[in-house]
Amino acid sequence: MELHSVLKLLNIHQIPQEWVDAVWDLEFTKATPLDETTETQLTASGHKALRSLYKHLLDYAERPPQLPGNQSVWAVLGENRVSVKNLVAVLSFFVLAVKNQTANLQQRVNGLYSASVYLLLLGLPGSIANQVFHEVLMDTCADMANHCWPCDSGKKRKKDVLKSSHAEGKRAKHQHKDMEKQVEEHEDEEDEGEMFFSGQDLMKLRNSVVVLVQSLLRLLQTFPLKDRKQSAISCSQIFTKLLYFEPVTGEPSFHPPQDVTELRSIPEMSFYGLQLLCSPTHGDQNESLRRVFHRLLLVILMMTKGNGGKPSLLVPNHTNLAVRDHALNFVCHLVDAFKEQAPPFLTILLQHICFQMVEKSEFRSHGAQAVGMLASHMSSTDYACFIQWLYKFSRQSKMVHRLFSVDVVMVLLEQTERVPHESQEAELAVFLPHKFLIQDILFARRMDSSPTVQGHALSCLAQCLELPSFNVTQAIHNLFSATETQTVLEQEQTTGVSLSSQKTQKTYGTLPFRTVEISSNDTSGYDAKENLALLLRRAKDSKTNVRKSALQALVSLLKHGVIPVSAENVETLSERCRDPAVSVKKKALQCVGELLAAKAENAVVQRAWLYGVLPAVMDAENTVQDKALEALDTVLLSQVKPYSGRTHLDGSQKLTWDLLSQLNHECRDLSRYFSRAFTIWSKQNKFSQTFLQNLISHTEADHAAGAWLLLSNVVTFSSKLPYDKILDAWDVMISSEEVNVTTCCHILSVLGDSAVHLNEDTKSRLIQDVMSWLKGFRLPLEVISASMATLYQLGCSEDIKHTQAFLNLYCGELVSVSEAYLASIILTENRSQDLNEDLMVKHLHTLGVASLHCPAKVGKRTVLLVESILTTHSDTLAGCQEEELPPSLPVSQFKMNSLSTRIRAHGVITLGKLCLQHEDLVSKYLPVFARELEVGSEVAVRNNVVVVMCDLCVRYTNIVDHYIPNIAACLRDTEAVIREQTLIMLTNLLQEEFVKWKGSLFFRYMVALVDSVPAIASLCEYCLIHLLLKKNPEMFSQHFIECIFYFNSYTKHKVYNKFPQNQRDEVRFSLKGDVHREKRFRIYRFLLEHFTDAQRFNTCNKINQTVLAFFADEELPLDADGTEILSETFKVLSLKEMKLQAISAPAGVAAGEEPEEENMATMAKAVMQVAQKKLVSQVQKKSFIENTVPLIISLKNLLEKRRSPVLKELMAYVQVMMQEYRSEVKEFFAGDEQLAVEVEFALKKAEEEKELQEQMSSCGLMSDGQAPVQGSPLSSRRLLPRIFATPQAPRSDPQPTRRALTDLRAKKPISSKSISLEETVMPKGAVTDRAISTPKGININLTFDEGLSAVFSDHGMSGAGESGALHVNSEQKHASGPRQWKVRSPLCGTKR
Repeated sequence: MELHSVLKLLNIHQIPQEWVDAVWDLEFTKATPLDETTETQLTASGHKALRSLYKHLLDYAERPPQLPGNQSVWAVLGENRVSVKNLVAVLSFFVLAVKNQTANLQQRVNGLYSASVYLLLLGLPGSIANQVFHEVLMDTCADMANHCWPCDSGKKRKKDVLKSSHAEGKRAKHQHKDMEKQVEEHEDEEDEGEMFFSGQDLMKLRNSVVVLVQSLLRLLQTFPLKDRKQSAISCSQIFTKLLYFEPVTGEPSFHPPQDVTELRSIPEMSFYGLQLLCSPTHGDQNESLRRVFHRLLLVILMMTKGNGGKPSLLVPNHTNLAVRDHALNFVCHLVDAFKEQAPPFLTILLQHICFQMVEKSEFRSHGAQAVGMLASHMSSTDYACFIQWLYKFSRQSKMVHRLFSVDVVMVLLEQTERVPHESQEAELAVFLPHKFLIQDILFARRMDSSPTVQGHALSCLAQCLELPSFNVTQAIHNLFSATETQTVLEQEQTTGVSLSSQKTQKTYGTLPFRTVEISSNDTSGYDAKENLALLLRRAKDSKTNVRKSALQALVSLLKHGVIPVSAENVETLSERCRDPAVSVKKKALQCVGELLAAKAENAVVQRAWLYGVLPAVMDAENTVQDKALEALDTVLLSQVKPYSGRTHLDGSQKLTWDLLSQLNHECRDLSRYFSRAFTIWSKQNKFSQTFLQNLISHTEADHAAGAWLLLSNVVTFSSKLPYDKILDAWDVMISSEEVNVTTCCHILSVLGDSAVHLNEDTKSRLIQDVMSWLKGFRLPLEVISASMATLYQLGCSEDIKHTQAFLNLYCGELVSVSEAYLASIILTENRSQDLNEDLMVKHLHTLGVASLHCPAKVGKRTVLLVESILTTHSDTLAGCQEEELPPSLPVSQFKMNSLSTRIRAHGVITLGKLCLQHEDLVSKYLPVFARELEVGSEVAVRNNVVVVMCDLCVRYTNIVDHYIPNIAACLRDTEAVIREQTLIMLTNLLQEEFVKWKGSLFFRYMVALVDSVPAIASLCEYCLIHLLLKKNPEMFSQHFIECIFYFNSYTKHKVYNKFPQNQRDEVRFSLKGDVHREKRFRIYRFLLEHFTDAQRFNTCNKINQTVLAFFADEELPLDADGTEILSETFKVLSLKEMKLQAISAPAGVAAGEEPEEENMATMAKAVMQVAQKKLVSQVQKKSFIENTVPLIISLKNLLEKRRSPVLKELMAYVQVMMQEYRSEVKEFFAGDEQLAVEVEFALKKAEEEKELQEQMSSCGLMSDGQAPVQGSPLSSRRLLPRIFATPQAPRSDPQPTRRALTDLRAKKPISSKSISLEETVMPKGAVTDRAISTPKGININLTFDEGLSAVFSDHGMSGAGESGALHVNSEQKHASGPRQWKVRSPLCGTKR
């Protein structure tokens, strides 16, 4: 069929000319209806006619025009009197019909072929002359694939779009269910009017889309868009969308094909189309490359942009990741193809990827990989410039920027390190080595203001040591080496643009695709010791993720030998195994396990592992218990293999016995936790017969002590043991002259637990052996206690009377022997001569332990003999028999005698054991013990007295309760060991409620908070918060007001501080005077920090009623002491800890940082919090007006009358309270207009002084002609949203100075060599287009403000010679200064 026949099928001659003119007049923006007859005919013939027309035009397009005899399409149209205008109008009829979502399959196919015909027609020579081109119609035809392809497949993609936006990293939770329901209903309404297609139908549509895209590619090959910029922009948008049309099989090839039909998939065609757009025929190549890179930016970021220009995240599934990977490979191909033009735009692309990254970890990971891949295609010079930019970027105010810079560094470190060339500039060469990435970017983030960034940086630091790069490892060694100091590290705060500029980052206007240049501040360095100390502090940080990351970094440094394996460094790991956070405990357990595996032979590491893992066995969290038990099972139980003399122990087995040896010696205090582990294992049937046999085989090895330790814990849960070998070991032990204390105790424990399985003959033999041992008094004290326990188990039976008779027989014998020995020593005149101190102590210890088992065998003589060790009344006992002993001796106190302190200390313990079994002795000796605490001079004796009295309190609570103040007085003892012992013992009694918070006990306990020894103060804080406050949450608020009176020793109040106490204790616990003011307020703050808002509110009201009202009514005199109390009360009320947390400003979120996901409240909860804040504020306001203001007025008048200096503190308190009610001062103080005026004046004066101080601070920082620091008036100017401006000279800030200076509040001074980002202020009436021109011919760095952080359209893009930018001030002045900026407004046309 010839072309003229095809044209007849379209019935073009029958189309009304009026309709054609109407279509052209509307410029193809909407469909113009035809009459029914014509429309029916056109629709019926359209399918066949359009296909045929496409084939003929394709033949014309592929036919060389220079061949002779070739007739052009335009000639054929002219011969058949077919108007080009009418033909285009008919084609538009089919195209515009598809814009309706209800279009059927045939209409969509016709529309696609009609668009293809128009594009082919437009690509033929002479199309411009014949007026075929129309920009709107061309854009519509090119974008027909988007209109024709069913939206249901797009809906799947819509579901793949995350609900979090570019600026709302983790706010997906904030969507209401109602809102989701409305969206679903809206989609259902759309579904009702939308067509559904089968798989065969979709294949037909897909083939038609292929025809359309091929036609568009043929058009771009022949039809130049050089003067049609908008069409080029539209084509780039269309090709970018088509990248997601279908998956690509295999790797796409980006080399230009011989024919477009060789391209099999639509994404491959799209990449070729984007490449065609970069050719010179379609405009300036630089502008084209910029446009294409800009379009691919969102593909690489896996974002999509809605109609409102708000970027949304795509789900990082396989499809989107594949498109992203293809886009990255295509960018690399363009860089290789356009080696001269592409590098600058590659740098811009990298900067924008960094700048527009979101906080989600998965996106950051893919983004960092993209940056690394693209950076590998940069030259060394460009790479160095990018690293320089990345260094500044890592110091930006927005948290996600700093976080992503760490991710990028980790990817770059995996690449081959670049070596500077000889021609490389020295200034750029420093950025090439990996050392710079680690020390100046990665490690600098360990002092970031955001805990998230801190933790991530420390985690990455640990990963660096695992990289197979010597230079990376060496760089980290240098950070912690004592011989080298880092020079460019940042300070504790984050540097960058001010908070005021950050607020503009939430806008979603246009971000022209230009260079991103960021200023940063020079910072001071830290030496190796400070680096390590900071890392150890981070391990104790308040944020959970920081602690975990610091632990990982610390263990990596230890494993690789970067820092020494010292006790201080390793103890941090074991301490964190008892962290309050469960996740940190698990991480610490993992870390100590890793370190033990790497340093198995190190004794310090072994002890740290034991102290970390074993206490976790008794953790409150079951998962932590399980992890600790698993570690113990793996390292200890599972390594017990059969042993013989020829057995060689491998590394794991040697580690097991080394750890058990540690438990026998240095770590014996962990035995309780170790035993607990065996109790749990016994329920899990861990102790098989094979395990027991293997364990017994080790009892004859060199490490037998460890085997006996295990056996002593196992024997309780097993009844099948080879008892003959145990008895043989016992026989060997008692026959040897030297006794290993630990092994001996374990064997005795095994014998005792095995007693129920032994026959009577064996028991009798063992009893005789133990008695002979005990009566020899050669055993160490630990063995004596273990022997007594074993003796009890050997004689224990079901009959209690029989058991007691056994104990009376054997233990009574030991009591008699010890009593006889003591009498021989004490009743001798020259007892100090030839006295065996060790033997004396062993007799005392044996007497005390044995007396607990046979209290009936302890007589008065025994008690008086022990008493005589502590007194000088031994002459009274001389020559007296049992029946002649006096009933009591005057033991008003323990008097010094010739016996040593060690003997006297053991005498106290023995006397305490005797008292435990005899209540009458308790009443007799408690006054003696109390007196010894007051006047005793021997530390060991007084320490043991505290232990004895607290033990007696458990059994005889009512009797000892009267002496609790005496025990509490030891909290101010001169010896730290006694203060610590007293604190521990009192805490145990309070926790078990043997002692109540009565009298002055609370206030004496609180004094330990300000102990001179930090360890004691820390222990007291732990006991109060984690042990005692949980049992009694009201105890802090109940005693708070009385603390003010007690610590100031004020006794004139009729209610408070009325405790009976002697003058000595009153002076000892007093914190009165200016010298102790800091200590008092440390206690006040500690208490207030742990108040609830209800307790704060009630405490304030109670202070009004019981303190301020008493002074206002003159019930309390305003003398010197009264003045001090009133002054301190106002200072306490002014503390920030006294403010209600519900209405105070929220804290914990750093500037520029999004709140963490686990801390984000739901929308309903947020609304409730706002309502609660408002309600609480109203209640506080009402209470203040009704209760406090009248007292303030009354006190002010009284203080003015007395001319009291407390008036200053009163006004300071009023000023603090009125900060939130500045506009309501007159309403509050309506009863005293003078006071209202004074308060207003004070508030204004305070604000002026604060501003003046900030101004002076700012002037001090900007002196010597240096660049303005962050937060100064020059750097606090900000761009208005959606406005982009070019560089301009610094000018004065039109805003008031006060407003500009507010950004300086609560900021530390920055280094004097800082360079800050100067921002631009635009007037409100400025347009969104470029408002200022840049002087041409000047080589400057292009930049954009951080405030413009979202991707916009390409509208308003300038040429290569004029680029919108923000200027960065530099300290170095150019030799030849640039021309002044020409600042011109398009509105007024006048220079400013």
